[in-house]
Amino acid sequence: MHVMKLHNHYEPERTSLVPIESLAAGRVLRGCARSPARVQTQEMTTASTLAPLRWLDPPEGPAIELLDQTRLPVVEAILTCRDVPQLVGAIRRLAVRGAPMLGVAAAYGVALAAARDDDVPAAAAAIARARPTAANLAWGADRALDAWRSAVAGSSPVSGKIAGAQAALAEAKAIAAADAAASAAIAAHGLDMVRPSARILTHCNTGSLVSAGEGTAFAVILAAHRAGRLEMLWVDETRPLLQGARLTAWEAGRSGVPHKLITDNAAASLMASGQVDLIITGADRIAADGSVANKVGTYGLAVLARHHDVPFVVAAPMSTVDFSTPDGASIEVEFRADEEVATVGSQPVAPAGTAAWNPAFDVTPPSLVTAIVTERGLIKPVTAGNLRDQGAGTGAGMGPQAAL
Repeated sequence: MHVMKLHNHYEPERTSLVPIESLAAGRVLRGCARSPARVQTQEMTTASTLAPLRWLDPPEGPAIELLDQTRLPVVEAILTCRDVPQLVGAIRRLAVRGAPMLGVAAAYGVALAAARDDDVPAAAAAIARARPTAANLAWGADRALDAWRSAVAGSSPVSGKIAGAQAALAEAKAIAAADAAASAAIAAHGLDMVRPSARILTHCNTGSLVSAGEGTAFAVILAAHRAGRLEMLWVDETRPLLQGARLTAWEAGRSGVPHKLITDNAAASLMASGQVDLIITGADRIAADGSVANKVGTYGLAVLARHHDVPFVVAAPMSTVDFSTPDGASIEVEFRADEEVATVGSQPVAPAGTAAWNPAFDVTPPSLVTAIVTERGLIKPVTAGNLRDQGAGTGAGMGPQAAL
């Protein structure tokens, strides 16, 4: 069984993680992003033992362990980031990804810089710049940085170093705990929208790999499965990096969710055949007017959903809503390397030197979004006023949530 190696122009150096063990053997590889190929393997017995991120205290740390998502589902490999440049590299090459998890990783990255007595503001800025579209990345870094600054203000250099590191780490842990709680609340609110025997289509990956809990859209899908309401989950492959095929199908299989994989360009005919009752996706940034930036291909699904009269729902925590971004046109969309389109894994599928247009995200206008589900409830219709009211905690759009 071969490893799918997803290369991109952001990766400054290769990670040595060999020998390769197969997923079927249930192995985890452990290695350091800048160390020689010295690897330990460990038996994994349950899905719950696999976490996308884990903080290591001394003597093993300070460090951040990441489940390398670029190597799933073939290999379950653990990266150990011992400084912020290693973490930034892991973020850029998508070893850790998904808006909520990026917020958690960013906060832990600031805590790592503080524990190492590095330049903490510079580290926070580097983390925030690692990827431009996901709102949670800068949000998580800023929260941990603010906690660090408050702790060191007026303290001596020695006591301030200790207090600052403790405060940043505590804030990172608080962000993770809040995200887990938000995930559970999103699942509960979203379940009210799923009718019995539902056939749900999802795009990209929105499960426990992107969250400190069970995810966003996938958390709703899991809740529907557990409630006996899910007949079928349709998984978009999600080109060019196949997060649906590699990651969502992997999570669905581990969770016992009935699912079938489809090519992205089969979604239209699937809807036309009447086999989709609901589309639910996550979000990487939601603008103040309700415009949703998510993995490229989401906008196309929303257009198809409107044509076929299929509800199109977005599930995301309020931390993904950026009220400083006024509308969809103001969202900075990340563009990635040509080779991500020109290859599948390490296998070229286009002539050498073929140029590509490769936006990582697209933007769906609020007029095409049936509802947004957050930890605070349902926003429907999606308007700037309803979004702002829920952000302020007034409960707008949070009335009885009849099935869509």
